Amino acid sequence: MNSAVESMLEKYKCESRADYENALKEIIQEVALLALWRAKFFQHAAFYGGTALRILYGLDRFSEDLDFSLLKPSTEFDITPYLGAIEAELGGMDFNVEVVKVEKRIDTPIESAFIKAGTKEHLLQIEVPEIIAERIARTDRLKIKLEVDTDPPSGFETEGKTLLQPIAFAVNTYKQPDLFAGKIHAILQRAWAGGRIKGRDYYDLVWYVGRGTSVHLSHLEQRLRQTGAWTSEEPMTQQDLCRLLEEKFSLIDFELAKKDVLPFIKDSAAVELWSPDFFLSLLLRLKVS
Repeated sequence: MNSAVESMLEKYKCESRADYENALKEIIQEVALLALWRAKFFQHAAFYGGTALRILYGLDRFSEDLDFSLLKPSTEFDITPYLGAIEAELGGMDFNVEVVKVEKRIDTPIESAFIKAGTKEHLLQIEVPEIIAERIARTDRLKIKLEVDTDPPSGFETEGKTLLQPIAFAVNTYKQPDLFAGKIHAILQRAWAGGRIKGRDYYDLVWYVGRGTSVHLSHLEQRLRQTGAWTSEEPMTQQDLCRLLEEKFSLIDFELAKKDVLPFIKDSAAVELWSPDFFLSLLLRLKVS
């Protein structure tokens, strides 16, 4: 095992296959962030979303994707030059990965790519127990999606956060009130086919409220205006936000939401209380700025 990867793995207490896969994905995510830092990506963009919350702010659940936002809108941005940097950095740590751009089928401001790797090959590389390794098919693939929003709404603030592994480097990221605004926008606007519900969004909502993080309301308003969900000529108020969330909570099957988030958390008891009434009670503690 690569010595840097071995050192990064030490912070995880892995027991199951899911534990090892989540740890492996997160290590790959952090090495990808290092590559982007070396390539000066963060001079033009900021890290946001659930993985930013997990890696930079200590969210206690794993996350799958790497989400970024340009600092200002650009129709000229191309993710391609950065993909080779990610592949080379991961290769230097003995990860045999392919980093592939997603070709757009429709006109969208999102630039996307995937980091792809063989699951069994890399779990063996980090020395998973044989009883776990023998149950993994050779054809199983690990995928991490990267997305860059090239047309970000205005009104957010960023800050630098330092990571110390595999070396010391810095990541430009949204401040927490703006991350929270993005999360609430996802709760209100995210659409899933087949009735799927992203319970991870609701887990993050509980995390934010529990820590007293405020929602940057004007940035949330800009996000909702951009997607056509807020058309009033009046500024959004906290009462407006609570009304929108109340309506959303009434539509959610929280049993399905629990099933979505369970593979990404250690303690299943953390979601036992989930219900419309539970989430309505959170609105009494919701802060805005």
